[in-house]
Amino acid sequence: MSVNSVHETAVARYFEAWNAADADARAEAVAAAWSEDGGYTDPLADVTGHDGIAAVITAAREQFPGFAFRRTGAVDGHHDIARFSWELVSATDGSAPVAGSDVIALGKDGRIRTVHGFLDRLPQAAATAG
Repeated sequence: MSVNSVHETAVARYFEAWNAADADARAEAVAAAWSEDGGYTDPLADVTGHDGIAAVITAAREQFPGFAFRRTGAVDGHHDIARFSWELVSATDGSAPVAGSDVIALGKDGRIRTVHGFLDRLPQAAATAG
């Protein structure tokens, strides 16, 4: 494990984008975190570009109002790649019905080029649907 400040900064910006409260702040945070042609892929989404990424974040925030994303554990990184785990936590009761792990690849400017997300825990209704 050779995490450096580039990895930590990229992951911090990632969480700033996911936790931005309004559309303007979210757009600004996405632009700071992702390269212009950056992408985000998880089992529920596959998008490219700032608008697509912001739309995925907005949809998640609308599905889980009053929740915030937080990192669980350390960032593990080398070269231009980092991985980390997270959970979605309720401000009301502290429950965390959703959790996952992400792997990011960074560009030379330290912004995210790609995110490959994995969902490790989902609410029961979502896990049995589909």
